[in-house]
Amino acid sequence: MIARRELLKAGAALAAGALPARPQSNAPPKARITSSVMLWTLKGSFEEKLETAARAGLQSVELIDEYAHWSDADIAHVKKTASSFGLGMDALLGSPDWSKRPVSMVDPAQREAFLADVRNAIGYAHKLEVPQIILMSGNAIAGRTHEEQYASLLEGARRAGDLAAEAKLTMLVEPLNSIVDHKGFFLTTCTEGLKLIREVDNPHVRLLFDLYHEQVQQGNVIHTLTEAAPEVAVFHVADVPGRHDPGTGEMNYPNIYKAIQKTGFAGYLTMEYLPLGDQVASLIKSVDGFRGAIAGEGGSDGLHR
Repeated sequence: MIARRELLKAGAALAAGALPARPQSNAPPKARITSSVMLWTLKGSFEEKLETAARAGLQSVELIDEYAHWSDADIAHVKKTASSFGLGMDALLGSPDWSKRPVSMVDPAQREAFLADVRNAIGYAHKLEVPQIILMSGNAIAGRTHEEQYASLLEGARRAGDLAAEAKLTMLVEPLNSIVDHKGFFLTTCTEGLKLIREVDNPHVRLLFDLYHEQVQQGNVIHTLTEAAPEVAVFHVADVPGRHDPGTGEMNYPNIYKAIQKTGFAGYLTMEYLPLGDQVASLIKSVDGFRGAIAGEGGSDGLHR
């Protein structure tokens, strides 16, 4: 039986007039990684944050709620400004105020409100030329079993994936920790996130692997990311505790970066931490830390800055 994911991939290839793939070698795929930063972690106005990212040599940025009330004129200005700094925009949050409104993915009664947010986010993503939309499961519902809520989450992700396929975008499901930052959150590990992505079985629905959240919730990040990497589109970076610069806490980021490189990961490596000290210097050090860690892992560092 042909998987739904393979049918979607085949359809996309035929539509694009793609030729059959060449036989694959046994060599591991070469990592191709784009550096990015979540703008909410930086200080200053929106334009100042873009300038900080550009001065640090980053290639892209990610948005949370910045776009929510932008007019078409605002969008045109933002795109022009980002372009002037040589920056792309690679992701935005589908429901910026997900914790304050009934848009949970784990509650079937809120499904249409959730999907309305997805459609709205798709509209902004097209205007901003952003290829990825981040989805949040929402908080667990008291009195309902984990299985019931997971089934609703799965259906919501499938419905969002269908919308993404139509829009030629990618949905990113992001697990968050419920121990420190998001008490009561439902989808808390990338282990279960990976299970979800595999069951959705749609190339337009992938995993956002936040290394900070995974370390807080259950640790064992290298083992989990190695298994999950084929389904991951974005890694988020911050250290534990404190959510500050990589190298300031308990996480061994050189080894984590080497593990990511070994998987042949192609996607975004996004800094989502609260910088200690000068923001530009911090970001430069963090991206150079990645480059240095994997310099001996096969020649080219694979990182585009």
